[in-house]
Amino acid sequence: MQLTTLTISSKNYSSWSMRGWLLARLAGLPFDEIVISPDDPAMRAEILLLAPSILVPCLRHEGIEVWDTLAIAEYLHEIRPDAGLLPADRKARAHCRAISGEMHSGFSALRSALPMNLKARYENFRVWARAQADIDRITVIWRVCINTYGGPFLFGSQPCMADAMFAPVVTRFITYGVEVDPVCAGYCDAIMSLEPVQEWVAEALLEPDGIDELEAEF
Repeated sequence: MQLTTLTISSKNYSSWSMRGWLLARLAGLPFDEIVISPDDPAMRAEILLLAPSILVPCLRHEGIEVWDTLAIAEYLHEIRPDAGLLPADRKARAHCRAISGEMHSGFSALRSALPMNLKARYENFRVWARAQADIDRITVIWRVCINTYGGPFLFGSQPCMADAMFAPVVTRFITYGVEVDPVCAGYCDAIMSLEPVQEWVAEALLEPDGIDELEAEF
């Protein structure tokens, strides 16, 4: 039997690694981690948004290799259809895919201005206009989903693909002290209370090495 592995990078800095890892955990798929040091030039470039393509996370399962986060999500849904990564209702499922795709391909200003850094806390952080526009759009997505499907997660009572996609944004909001309305604050609390998220954060805080470019105050 072939070993199932998930290749990731820094748990403190790599939002894409967090997404793929959470997806696999939410799917209930056992896997071994392969961690590439952020000192690796390719991984460093990826974390700093300088790489031409995103190579982590990468799932290897039964001789199949999948390295794009949305592709990993869809693959996990195929092999674990009862895990609830996508809603059962067709309309909700389409909505989930749409906002997951929006997170996957958009919000570049947010990514650049508020890089993921779970160890850091910035008080009175000044968010520039383009990043604020991304924040505004994200909170609209959250409110619409929670008001439509009842919360506490984006599509109801259990976390799904979309929650894994937006979880790193929640951590960014905490790092940079982004203020949100009560509905969105409740969603952030729900994400941070998830056992896999707490496990990820705890392990991120134990990482010894920093990336200087992401430690400077903006």
